[in-house]
Amino acid sequence: MKFALVTVAAGWLCAAPAAAAEKVTVFAAASLKNALDAINAEWQTQGGGEAVASYAASSALAKQIEAGAPADIFISADLAWMNYVAEKKLIKEGTRSDLLGNTIVLIAPKDIAKPIDIARDLDLAGLLGDGRLAMGAVDSVPAGKYGKEALQSLGLWPSVESKIAGAESVRAALALVSRGEAPYGIVYKTDAAADPGVAIIGTFPEDSHKPIIYPVAILADAPNAAAYLDFLKSRKARPFFEREGFIVLN
Repeated sequence: MKFALVTVAAGWLCAAPAAAAEKVTVFAAASLKNALDAINAEWQTQGGGEAVASYAASSALAKQIEAGAPADIFISADLAWMNYVAEKKLIKEGTRSDLLGNTIVLIAPKDIAKPIDIARDLDLAGLLGDGRLAMGAVDSVPAGKYGKEALQSLGLWPSVESKIAGAESVRAALALVSRGEAPYGIVYKTDAAADPGVAIIGTFPEDSHKPIIYPVAILADAPNAAAYLDFLKSRKARPFFEREGFIVLN
């Protein structure tokens, strides 16, 4: 009997690392790329196994999850798309939490950037001239939705609505400005910090839009993602988020 117990215990100890080393697939908002790439590398270095991230607009990721795409963790750039997935019963009960906060800013190519005050009297349409304002698609991409809300709150939306260059993700909007294809853009502060080709020229007032919150949850069919989620919320992951400019909420 003692031999049997020892054998079982030894088998469990051998199996534990293998379970921990299983690959974790993360569907994450595009704005998380720099921070999450670094966190995933650290997770693997510490023996957590392979973590692979798929980055896109939260709207696109939510639709992929609904269609049955294989993923273990979802990190959305807004509450609405996490709510969408939750309403479809596609996340594990009790695993959802608010992970990060962010800020939206106005950017310009670095070589022509001049600071401005974002307020109701800003002649944004005049600044744009014949150019376009790059931002995420305002009906689906969270950064675009926040940007439109802020412009509406400040009374600037009617004058620039026809000048919007809607992009499939916030990183795509960032690239339009970085390449000089758009003179101005609205992105997250963290995205602007990740691209040396752009500069922040103004920050939108916090009260001009809903709080920017990134919720995280384990998806319903994920077998072994709890340890990874704990790592995301740990003190070890925190510096990687803060280095990119995110506000850690938990």
